[in-house]
Amino acid sequence: MDSKKRNSTEAEGSKERGLVHIWQAGSCLVTPERLPGWGGKTVLQAALGVKHGVLLTEDGEVYSFGTLPWRSEPAEICLSSPILENALVGQYVVTVAAGSFHNGAVTESGVVYMWGENSAGQCAVANQQYVPEPNPVSISDSETSPLLAVRILQLACGEEHTLALSISREIWAWGTGCQLGLITTTFPVTKPQKVEHLAGRVVLQVACGAFHSLALVQCLPSQDLKPVPERCNQCSQLLITMTDKEDHVIISDSHCCPLGVTLSESQAENQASTAISPSTETLDSQGEVFENTLVQNELPVATELNVGNVQTTSSPQDVMGTAEISSARNIPSYPDTQAVNEYVQKLSDHLIRENSENGEKPVPSQPLIEEAIPNLHSLPTTSTSALNSLVVSCASAVGVRVAATYEAGALSLKKVMNFYSTVPCEPGAQAGSGPIGPEGLKDSREEQVKQESMQGKKSSSLVDIREEESEGGSRRLSLPGLLSQVSPRLLRKAARVKTRTVVLTPTYSGEADALLPSLRTEVWTWGKGKEGQLGHGDVLPRLQPLCVKCLDGKEVIHLEAGGYHSLALTAKSQVYSWGSNTFGQLGHSDFPTTVPRLAKINSEHGVWSIAAGLDYSLFLVDTEDFQPGLYYSGRQDPTEGDSLAENHSGTKAPVLLSCSKLGYISRVAAGKDSYLALVDKNIMGYIASLHELATTERRFYSKLSDIKSQILRPLLSLENLGTASTVQLLQEVASRFSKLCYLIGQHGTSLGIFLHGIKEARSLVILKHASLFLDSYTEYCTSMTNFLVMGGFQLLAKPAIDFLNKNQELLQDLADVNDENTQLMEILNTLFFLPIRRLHNYAKVLLKLATCFEVTSPEYQKLQDSSSCYESLALHLGRKRKEAEYTLGFWKTFPGKMTDSLRKPERRLLCESSNRALSLQHAGRFSVNWFILFNDALVHAQFSTHHVFPLATLWAEPLSEEAGGVNGLKITTPEEQFTLISSTPQEKTKWLRAISQAVDQALRGMSDLPPYGSGSNIQRQEPPISRSAKYTFYKDPRLKDATYDGRWLSGKPHGRGVLKWPDGKMYSGMFRNGLEDGYGEYRIPNKALNKEDHYVGHWKEGKMCGQGVFSYASGEVFEGCFQDNMRHGHGLLRSGKLTSSSPSMFIGQWVMDKKAGYGVFDDITRGEKYMGMWQDDVCQGNGVVVTQFGLYYEGNFQLNKMMGNGVLLSEDDTIYEGEFSDDWTLSGKGTLTMPNGDYIEGYFSGEWGSGIKITGTYFKPSLYESDKDRPKVLKLGNLAVPADEKWKAVFDECWHQLGCENPGQGEVWKAWDNIAVALTTNRRQHRDSPEILSRSQTQTLESLEFIPQHVGAFSVEKYDDIRKYLIKACDTPLHPLGRLVETLVAVYRMTYVGVGANRRLLQEAVKEIKSYLKRIFQLVRFLFPELPEEGSTIPLSAPLPTERKSFCTAKSDSRSESPEPGYVVTGSGLLLPVLLPRLYPPLFMLYALENDREEDVYWECVLRLNKQPDIALLGFLGVQRKFWPVTLSILGETKKVLPTTKDACFASAVECLQQISTTFTPSDKLKVIQQTFEEISQSVLASLQEDFLWSMDDLFPVFLYVVLRARIRNLGSEVHLIEDLMDPYLQHGEQGIMFTTLKACYYQIQREKLN
Repeated sequence: MDSKKRNSTEAEGSKERGLVHIWQAGSCLVTPERLPGWGGKTVLQAALGVKHGVLLTEDGEVYSFGTLPWRSEPAEICLSSPILENALVGQYVVTVAAGSFHNGAVTESGVVYMWGENSAGQCAVANQQYVPEPNPVSISDSETSPLLAVRILQLACGEEHTLALSISREIWAWGTGCQLGLITTTFPVTKPQKVEHLAGRVVLQVACGAFHSLALVQCLPSQDLKPVPERCNQCSQLLITMTDKEDHVIISDSHCCPLGVTLSESQAENQASTAISPSTETLDSQGEVFENTLVQNELPVATELNVGNVQTTSSPQDVMGTAEISSARNIPSYPDTQAVNEYVQKLSDHLIRENSENGEKPVPSQPLIEEAIPNLHSLPTTSTSALNSLVVSCASAVGVRVAATYEAGALSLKKVMNFYSTVPCEPGAQAGSGPIGPEGLKDSREEQVKQESMQGKKSSSLVDIREEESEGGSRRLSLPGLLSQVSPRLLRKAARVKTRTVVLTPTYSGEADALLPSLRTEVWTWGKGKEGQLGHGDVLPRLQPLCVKCLDGKEVIHLEAGGYHSLALTAKSQVYSWGSNTFGQLGHSDFPTTVPRLAKINSEHGVWSIAAGLDYSLFLVDTEDFQPGLYYSGRQDPTEGDSLAENHSGTKAPVLLSCSKLGYISRVAAGKDSYLALVDKNIMGYIASLHELATTERRFYSKLSDIKSQILRPLLSLENLGTASTVQLLQEVASRFSKLCYLIGQHGTSLGIFLHGIKEARSLVILKHASLFLDSYTEYCTSMTNFLVMGGFQLLAKPAIDFLNKNQELLQDLADVNDENTQLMEILNTLFFLPIRRLHNYAKVLLKLATCFEVTSPEYQKLQDSSSCYESLALHLGRKRKEAEYTLGFWKTFPGKMTDSLRKPERRLLCESSNRALSLQHAGRFSVNWFILFNDALVHAQFSTHHVFPLATLWAEPLSEEAGGVNGLKITTPEEQFTLISSTPQEKTKWLRAISQAVDQALRGMSDLPPYGSGSNIQRQEPPISRSAKYTFYKDPRLKDATYDGRWLSGKPHGRGVLKWPDGKMYSGMFRNGLEDGYGEYRIPNKALNKEDHYVGHWKEGKMCGQGVFSYASGEVFEGCFQDNMRHGHGLLRSGKLTSSSPSMFIGQWVMDKKAGYGVFDDITRGEKYMGMWQDDVCQGNGVVVTQFGLYYEGNFQLNKMMGNGVLLSEDDTIYEGEFSDDWTLSGKGTLTMPNGDYIEGYFSGEWGSGIKITGTYFKPSLYESDKDRPKVLKLGNLAVPADEKWKAVFDECWHQLGCENPGQGEVWKAWDNIAVALTTNRRQHRDSPEILSRSQTQTLESLEFIPQHVGAFSVEKYDDIRKYLIKACDTPLHPLGRLVETLVAVYRMTYVGVGANRRLLQEAVKEIKSYLKRIFQLVRFLFPELPEEGSTIPLSAPLPTERKSFCTAKSDSRSESPEPGYVVTGSGLLLPVLLPRLYPPLFMLYALENDREEDVYWECVLRLNKQPDIALLGFLGVQRKFWPVTLSILGETKKVLPTTKDACFASAVECLQQISTTFTPSDKLKVIQQTFEEISQSVLASLQEDFLWSMDDLFPVFLYVVLRARIRNLGSEVHLIEDLMDPYLQHGEQGIMFTTLKACYYQIQREKLN
């Protein structure tokens, strides 16, 4: 029950958890007693030492009991009842540990406390015999800076050492002895040190025996395996030895380094040693496939060597053969020991000779006694001669095998023989209690252990080969560099095995490994090994951790260390044990005991928890009724009547203790003389249900493992399994099965750990991470049903079926099928669908658990929900299985030819019309139409053909009654439409529903899982008409073989999608009714150029239409308008290889793919720019050409040539007016005027610049001739295109966008609608690429959605609204007006930048701007009809501000003549602020070029006059004395004006005037001038201290001074720009007069030069 929530009834039950029961070791029959003096607190964990114990309660308190000599109070040294450790009160302890005489505890925050015996430093305190109270131990990692305290997870204590496992999974050790694993010789170690040898590996658990240590380490992921070195890096011996006998090879990789330091490749190894018999060939690189070939040779000896009766507790999947020892034919059977020795001597001499020839270090040979008889103690019966022969045959079998040295070298055979012959005569050797027997006995015992260890090393493999379930280890079959020695047969075999193997090792999902305990583990041991407790097959100590090879792949999940023995618990609920077996504490009587062997518990059920005492072991076993049973194995105290009191004996086999009345044991602990169990009472069935879940999960894992190892693995290792697809499906099943199996194993393990803890239901993995289980089960069942649909196990080839038939009994057994007559296939199906049954069990147990809680509690809710979740998945998978079987049945009856093409693993049959219930409308009389509905397609089959309609692009609707089709279904697919007639209305409804559901399912995705958490699967009745799907066209001529992926509507592409043709063409964008429509991108590969044409833009009804950009493969790029796939409207074409610096550029109007109308062509390579009319792609009509050399031509063009009348100006103002015949070629009548005014009239011929023939008259006009006869300046622009004719296409396009056929004709409301549509569609288009729109633009767009509305008289406010709206509209290209402005700016810049920056084009440029203003104003007036026409005055709504004094006496009443600027409606007033800033750079450049000479004169003058100080300049300019400033206030200080003062007078006015260069529009510039005048007045007022009126005579000199001091470089350009573009109505107003003053100053300064 959850500890947080208890009501009164449960309060009783809560005391019934963690009850402590204690036994005395050695007496199996005594019933346990409750711990004396212990109250009712729930104990979570207990640990026992030699004479004491510690308990940890669920509230984190620690109690000690027993003999506690370290405590300071003498009274408490031997306690009968437990006492609270006060030093730990307040520290929430999570785990405790007890060594022989010391203790440790770990708190929640990871701090370690130690107390007890400290003579060996095991409490991490220096120079102190005892530590009486729990004392915190500081563990800090010196490698980190700053030093970080290491948090600890788990502790283990031995007799003189302690190990701690940190949260980062590293081991820290302190105390004394080699069992610390530290590289040090100074003991004791009182400051915890890291065991570096395992640093970087993930350690899962540590355990300590009296003088040895064990660690459970997670395997490295397979990619971390390093290449295997050839020699041991410690003792330099070859790691792998190999000898070639007549027809087989013996390979041994059993190198065991005497230094006890592991080999770096240990992860790749699987076994401590391998068999001598050729069965070493059996493993392929995955360590998965098993074979066992034994070479059959007759034994030359009469004695048959029988290894068959070696105990096979390990599951029967492991292949076990009767090893018959092969030997050479020619060896006689030697009669006596002497002969044997001689023979062996010869052998070894021969070997040494061979070795020295090969230049290797000679190693004495070690012929080996095979482990012939399981129990060494039964040897006496064998006669000597038989034994001799046995030895000989062994020796010959081993041959000249190089083996690892151990201890001081090899045991000679003589010693071995002597040892064996002495065994029978020394009874003590069998009783074998070494320490108490006489010296001789002790020796022989050690000899015996040594002998065992040798056997263990050499021959354990023969035993272990059957236990081999190598998950992910690898075995070498042949070795680099040694291949020559390998027999060809072995190579053949190796090659064959490798050809096709399936990794049954699951692909571990990181998620499961993070949440659940790992099963891929290794066991590492170190410390003293005298009794073989390290498991390395010898009795050597190890200073550093070494991997116990033969436990690799055994899925060890927990380790326990007794005094001198070790136990390892596996996920398959088996226990391996090794070490001292004096009292049978290993649970078996096999030899040798120096390598792990399976303990034989007399129970068919698995072990799930273990404990190891000083000389006994405890096993907690699953039973039938799920109540754990406890087995004891080890020391037995003699009964009372036994006279030899000190003669202890041991158990022959583990004994079951009677403890069923106690309750449910959750964990056990063992010490020296006593052991205890923590027991839970089963209140309301809660504990029982938890144990049931854990037990059944572990059993289920064993079953899955058996299926995997006994059926799947042998099956997959067969040569010929069937077709490639079958094998692939089976492999898929196997790998998913493996993954599920691994998950179940992990879960079983985690449930064991869960039962040791506080058992809160809500922390069950199956609840917290349900999706992990649901997904794994679903994946497995999916692959299984796919296999079934394709035929299942019947598909397999004969060898596989034979294998399965041979093992039918085994299969029946595994599948729990009792009926003898069941078919093989049925058994297999039952077997492989067992997981579905398991889901039902989960649901059942979770429901049982739920009933233990209040209905209102969250636990109840969670358990209830999970239960229904598992139940609904089980039902769903059951349905899936039925569907698969139904589909399989259908395929068996279906005509063969079609089956092959239609049968797919994922495809399931939903319904079919073989009963003629559905027919095709208007079908021929004799045609056969068969409709089959699968879960992904509707198939229409006829005699020999069939057509597949994918469901994702299939629309079904019932025909209405009126349509005549009474029971008709209309089926629409992208390229077909047909009507199906059903026989009855019910049939019609059935089919419509089936099709609708199938389509809906196909659209949602293949996994039609019930949504987790809700039991019912809600079905939508109708699939959506609009949907996303992929389809390949097969019929449509335009789209044949093209694939479309995107949105659909009733059978046609509609919405966003991608269309790809097989030839590489591709369209991606919007569709409407099956055609490209909207915005899209199109690519057409150009094979010749190996590039592609690429169009991005708008489409209409399948054709390019509207704005777009077309990049041609040739390198040309066109940006502009399209219509019917042709360039039509305004557009820009850049051509040339590099588009960025393209050799030519055209911008202008296009008609039907050709240039026509006005356009500008920039020929960059020739340095010429043409601005004029075009027709049919050639220049035709009036035009202007400028060149980079300053030539200017305007006139007529025909077919790209200057023909007809024209005017030509050169840079130096030479002018030719007349007739032309070709580019720059004069031909015909004309006049040539020189810059000085002389001119020639006559006939000209020749090219300009290369000598011209002239026939004519030369005139030199006299100075006195009247000007009216011959105007000096030629008026340019008469032969150019009129400004209003330019860029008509751009304006037309804007009008069209507003919905008007011609400018000004159309409905205003329609125009506004079109604007709204344009804005929203553009916004939608840009939403997909948000980077295009900045935030401010988005805001602008939002504000544009508000249209200025005007009711009543037009006022200034409304005018203001319109002005603001226009500014915003022109700010975004998404608005038609903004687009227009953007285009105009682009064309303007294209025209007047680069070669177009020619001063002669200034007038054209100004005219063009005025024309823009006029035409845009027309648009604006169309959109805002209430806007008065150009030049009208808007009446002021507010009264006029009070009359301000005018500056000029002459014009005091100027206000009455012109209203305040801005209240007269003009196109320029409204639009220049929007347009001019954008066009300013090119325009001002032209002004600067035009006024270049004037400005040079002006500037020289300004520089000269500015050298003078203020007073001198004022005097020079004739400013009246009274206006001269006397004092100046600079930064708040008043200073006198001195004769040397410079740039100080009228400084504010000067600054003000300088701002004229920072403004753009004439009105802004005029305001600057006006402000300057005001600043001058302010300065004068300040110094005069009285009112006055300016007269122009007074004002002009002062203003001239300000203009000079302002030093404006391009003042001439500013003046001309204002003059050209200012509103005419301003000319006579105040601003007009001020401007005239400025202009006068400009001309005056130029003339100052004369002074």
